[in-house]
Amino acid sequence: MIEQATKDVVERRRGSGVKLVYDILRDEILDLKLAPGSPVDEVLLAERFQMSRTPIREALVRLAGEGLIETLPNRSTLVSNIDLLNLNTYFDALVLMYRVTTRLAAQNHNAADLVAIRQLHHQYAATVEARDLREMIAVNAAFHTAIAEAGRNPYFTGLFRRLLDEGRRILRLYYNSYEEQFPQRFVDEHDEIIAAIEGRDLEAADRLGKIHGEQIVEQVQRMFARNQKLDIAL
Repeated sequence: MIEQATKDVVERRRGSGVKLVYDILRDEILDLKLAPGSPVDEVLLAERFQMSRTPIREALVRLAGEGLIETLPNRSTLVSNIDLLNLNTYFDALVLMYRVTTRLAAQNHNAADLVAIRQLHHQYAATVEARDLREMIAVNAAFHTAIAEAGRNPYFTGLFRRLLDEGRRILRLYYNSYEEQFPQRFVDEHDEIIAAIEGRDLEAADRLGKIHGEQIVEQVQRMFARNQKLDIAL
């Protein structure tokens, strides 16, 4: 019994270590602190986190499963590049999820959902005013995830959450392209979306979700067109 209890404690600690490494590296990749194409070294990570290589390796397996890192044939591991060739298919899926989740929220939300959505909307407006780039991206994702959850379809919510996560690196580049003022219109569009959801206006919610998603896509595409050479490997 004592031996089993010891094993359980060790396993829990290892699991905690895996989650710690995974969470930190995932945020660093999505926030572009670890640039696309940069090397990922198990030995250096083990030294950094003061852990054995086993939890490091397990965390890297999880990140590879999400497409955030990749192992090359020579067994070197790198942060995955941003897949520019498939951006159009990504954008198609993203816009569809903006439409579907906003429409379903208008149909299925309750009063508590509106409270949560409004609270996140106010937080987002504050991050825009404060020019807090990382929080802007995080709160924006939380805002749209809350809308998806109000639609009561966990499959759509899960897919939309993954798409928003995958887009964090692209949004980081996009917001970095603003030298002076971040787009207030996104705050205004959030206001309009909330009004459509509250009024249970399904057609307006669908239309506004489409406009919101397509506008972000168009801005990102223009950003890439303006910057044929970015300061970061894609």
